[in-house]
Amino acid sequence: MFEFPVLIGDIGGTNARFGLVTERGGTPQPLSHEATADHADPSHAIRTSLAEGGERLPPPRSMILAIAGRVDGPEIQLTNAHWKVSGERIAGDFGLSSTVIVNDYVPVAAGAAEIEPHSLTPIGHCPAVSGGARVVLGPGTGFGAAALVPYAAHLAIVSTEAGHTDIGPSDEFEEKVWRALERVEDRITVETVLSGPGLARLHAAVAHVRTGRSHDKIEPAAVTEAGLNASDPHAAEALALFSRILGRVCGDLALTFLATSGVYIGGGIAPRIVKVLEESGFRKAFERKAPFATMMRGIPTSVITVHDPAFNGLAALASEGGKFVYHGQVWRRPA
Repeated sequence: MFEFPVLIGDIGGTNARFGLVTERGGTPQPLSHEATADHADPSHAIRTSLAEGGERLPPPRSMILAIAGRVDGPEIQLTNAHWKVSGERIAGDFGLSSTVIVNDYVPVAAGAAEIEPHSLTPIGHCPAVSGGARVVLGPGTGFGAAALVPYAAHLAIVSTEAGHTDIGPSDEFEEKVWRALERVEDRITVETVLSGPGLARLHAAVAHVRTGRSHDKIEPAAVTEAGLNASDPHAAEALALFSRILGRVCGDLALTFLATSGVYIGGGIAPRIVKVLEESGFRKAFERKAPFATMMRGIPTSVITVHDPAFNGLAALASEGGKFVYHGQVWRRPA
């Protein structure tokens, strides 16, 4: 499907990361990280990124992009940014023979097929079990999730919109927090709480519950820093609550896909709070799934700590396309 070199890109609500795979089976060569807000459209960002590569790399002949949005038409609106992405338009801008656009967690799932232990930090002590389904997910600017499911000789990648499913409280304290939580379009979804903005909402709600006064939101990075260094007890409590809710949602997705080969957590937040995940009840919330608690105790959970985990997955999709079955927008130059 792909002519090499292949331009690869991982486009989120905040940043777009680009690279080049120069030959089949080759290692991705990073180009640059671009802030989406700094560019009018993806072609402008790609042009800037290729220029930063200078003369050291050949020009691309095809492309595969992973985007934080629902891939449901010829022009795709990012969920948390202003860009609209059209494979055909980008192909015309750069003279490409083909383009593929997929949901941003499709390559993370592809990368999980061969992920090395040194790229993971286990949460809990369950050994990995080969041959079963896997789930990848991640809280960042939003919340993404996909499953990698063995299907005959192939691996089927099922992208989801799990971040936009409803979520409710599980105990008395959470009920109080939920009453204080800021809603998004009159809903409390997984992404409402398990994302960067969600962490800010949790902090404000926890502070409201503990003090009886409304609190303004602060930046998610400030919540993380204050919680980790114990300078703000409300931030520390919000991080612990975030961790428990994440464990609960990881468990729900593991049950949904019977992900006996593991749950892998990416995104920008989890690698920064590994210690919180280890100490705050993440695994207890993950395993608390009667009548399947015994099965849940045998499912490993890990944080993906490798930088830009989608890049290896994008390279795998470009080089080993026949191994995977997945949904995406495909454009090829007419013969």
